[in-house]
Amino acid sequence: MAKRDYYEVLGVEKSATADEIKKAYRKLSKKYHPDINKEAGADEKFKEISEAYEVLSDEQKRAQYDQYGHVDPNQGFGGGTGGFSGGGFSGFEDIFDTFFGGGGSSRRDPNAPRQGNDLQYTMRLKFKEAIFGKEAEIEIPREENCDTCHGSGAKPGTHPEKCSHCGGKGTINVEQNTPFGRIVNKQTCQYCHGTGKEIKEKCSTCNGSGRVTKKKRIKLKVPAGVNDGQQMRVAGEGEAGINGGPNGDLYVVFVVIPDEFFEREGDDIFVEVPLTFVQAALGDEIDVPTVHGKVRLKIPAGTQTGTTFRLRGKGVPHLRGNGTGDQHVDVKVIVPKRLDDKQKELLRDFAKTTGDHVDEQTSGFFDKMKKAFKGE
Repeated sequence: MAKRDYYEVLGVEKSATADEIKKAYRKLSKKYHPDINKEAGADEKFKEISEAYEVLSDEQKRAQYDQYGHVDPNQGFGGGTGGFSGGGFSGFEDIFDTFFGGGGSSRRDPNAPRQGNDLQYTMRLKFKEAIFGKEAEIEIPREENCDTCHGSGAKPGTHPEKCSHCGGKGTINVEQNTPFGRIVNKQTCQYCHGTGKEIKEKCSTCNGSGRVTKKKRIKLKVPAGVNDGQQMRVAGEGEAGINGGPNGDLYVVFVVIPDEFFEREGDDIFVEVPLTFVQAALGDEIDVPTVHGKVRLKIPAGTQTGTTFRLRGKGVPHLRGNGTGDQHVDVKVIVPKRLDDKQKELLRDFAKTTGDHVDEQTSGFFDKMKKAFKGE
């Protein structure tokens, strides 16, 4: 199935700003997150939304997507048969190897120490776990040197021997007739696969590969303040090195589960709190929830809906450096939907005492609207 346009996935225009893209992602990710939405297909929808945001939130990736769409320009031209593949210009490699000493695919000592592959692990965090950090233990599958043969691939008591086909060099010379005459090209030895060694008797545990896959348990300390999409490098916990080389690294990518009440932007937290009409008009003191616990907030008389209050230091601890973000409290005045006759009469009396007449206000509003449309 063809991928949908990323802008269509997030429901934004191609001219959308970074802030508009972020707001659209936050809204959709909260709606379709599999830990919140249990409907069929929510998980796939969430993955599609996350993929779209990953591209459109990055300026470089977005520019590339706007130009090429879903096609990766690094895969070469032609997109299939007849084009140049991403694997290199194999028709020219032999000539480059001959005249320039292997410029197309650099040759390296097959027995030189090499660092092992890096690994990636995705860790899901609850909203507050990302804010305050946690200690966790994870289990990852990774390739390690075989304990039976200690990575040699040979049966215990035996040793790998020098390859009889390439003399231990890992490469063999192949003669070719070309328009330039007969040339000699170096190619990887197909018998030892470039290692320069032959294993006569293979280790029964790893079948001669010298490596086995094991599950490794690793203890991690997630720092306070990590955000969705950030990653942490754990040095030396990747796959084992080759020929005595160092291990690769492990990269832990954090996925933060959205909260149903709090929203986060950077190190600040936003929350919407409802107020009754009476509380907004007369003022009040209310308890506001924060990730640090309840805080008493004084609401001044005459507070309007949309007013924002700041609670300093009640946000997210700074990941790098001292200090903590703030919490922003947006108040929303709730107008009662159902009033009995007595309540309606009291409000009419109140309007009279303040000089506010509903009919006058309404007519004045419509007069202004008429003037605006007429261009007056």
